[in-house]
Amino acid sequence: MVPTLFVILALAALYWFPVRSWMARWGTTPSDLIRVMAGDGLIAEPTYSGTMAIVVNASPEHIWPWLVQIGYQRGGLYSYVWLDRLFGYLDRPSATRIRPEFQNLAVGDQIPVGHGPSWPVAAVEPNRALVLDMRNLDGFDWVWQFALYPVDENRTQLVSRSCVRTRSVWARLATYAIEPAGFIMTRRMLLGLKQRAEALRGAKMAETRANQRPAA
Repeated sequence: MVPTLFVILALAALYWFPVRSWMARWGTTPSDLIRVMAGDGLIAEPTYSGTMAIVVNASPEHIWPWLVQIGYQRGGLYSYVWLDRLFGYLDRPSATRIRPEFQNLAVGDQIPVGHGPSWPVAAVEPNRALVLDMRNLDGFDWVWQFALYPVDENRTQLVSRSCVRTRSVWARLATYAIEPAGFIMTRRMLLGLKQRAEALRGAKMAETRANQRPAA
């Protein structure tokens, strides 16, 4: 009994300190963690804040069209299809092409997510920032935001930040329980955005070279 309890406590400590901390700052630098983002002021004193980042070998205009079309029966979430379906977020694989009908996102629009609550759009700065404001949900507030920071003319840092404030013990326990799944899905989403943006950049470059090729 005692060895089993020791193992459980050791695993819990391992998750709570190094693993949970690593998940909350995956791909970031110290400056990313203290950088002020567009939606930071929407939640004062969050009970949870996690920032994740990835460098995309493309410019913001290659990333933004994919990001702005996220959502149920839109472009999807670019994460794991089976997890999106398991949680009821999507009913089909994420898009592999730009959807022109979903490119004109504006403040006040609602981004649907399966059978759950929609994400109200709080801020849109084309090629720079997208803020989703899901405050006043049952037991907690959640602000999810994305930002694009050019590294140079060929690379962009894509940053995702989630800030949560819980209003009950049960809501806080629920957020602890879903953190691992949230990390797995968000990480895959960033990788999915990177893959699609880099493919779009490659296609645009190939098109430009073809147009510049002298006629035979």
